[in-house]
Amino acid sequence: MFDTNTTITLQINGEPHSCSALTLLPELLNELGLNPRLLAVEYNGEILHRQYWSATQLQHGDRLEIVTIVGGG
Repeated sequence: MFDTNTTITLQINGEPHSCSALTLLPELLNELGLNPRLLAVEYNGEILHRQYWSATQLQHGDRLEIVTIVGGG
């Protein structure tokens, strides 16, 4: 079992990233300086609907693809 002092490693857009165990997805997005309203997140190969973000606790080895939504025409 991890505690808050444990560091885990995940893949974000194909690059390794370390964060504290027990980090929730919104905390990670904030740490990365990203605006959650403009993002889509794929979590371990599945699109993660925004309603589940606050309950998603990151685990060692998780794979995230984070895409910024761009408007225009």
